[in-house]
Amino acid sequence: MAGHHTITETERQVDARLGDLKIDFDSMAAISNIFRAANSVRNHLERTALSKYDLTWTGFVVLWVVWVWEPIETRDIAEEAGISKATLTGVLNTLEGRGWLVRERGTEDKRQMFVSLTPEGRKLMKKVFPAFNKQEQKVTQALSTAEKNKVAALLRAICQSCE
Repeated sequence: MAGHHTITETERQVDARLGDLKIDFDSMAAISNIFRAANSVRNHLERTALSKYDLTWTGFVVLWVVWVWEPIETRDIAEEAGISKATLTGVLNTLEGRGWLVRERGTEDKRQMFVSLTPEGRKLMKKVFPAFNKQEQKVTQALSTAEKNKVAALLRAICQSCE
């Protein structure tokens, strides 16, 4: 049957299809649910908090990274945002075209390109981020503060094992 399946339906089908293989199903379930949750959250935040500002997830993440670390070199933005330099170039072109950031060549090394937010970009982030955080609260409302902290710690540990 094609179409959207619940996590439970998917896990049952995977067990039926792959049950005879020697696979760590607990690890597989953890990783597949991280992926599924990340996509669900990303889609929700794009539809709610970001659409009003005509921002994609990637555009928001780039603005966030620049806002936190400015001025920041382009290669560092790509690494922090988890995107390729080619993708970053397109995103920077769009965000710069909207007047939210500027690029400047390094003074000592002309190959370096540094990015900073414009005053309009900083003003935007001061509007977007609270709206974004309200949706983060909504997505995690079923969790207690302790559970949120535990999820964050567990996901940090997974990220660290990949570094």
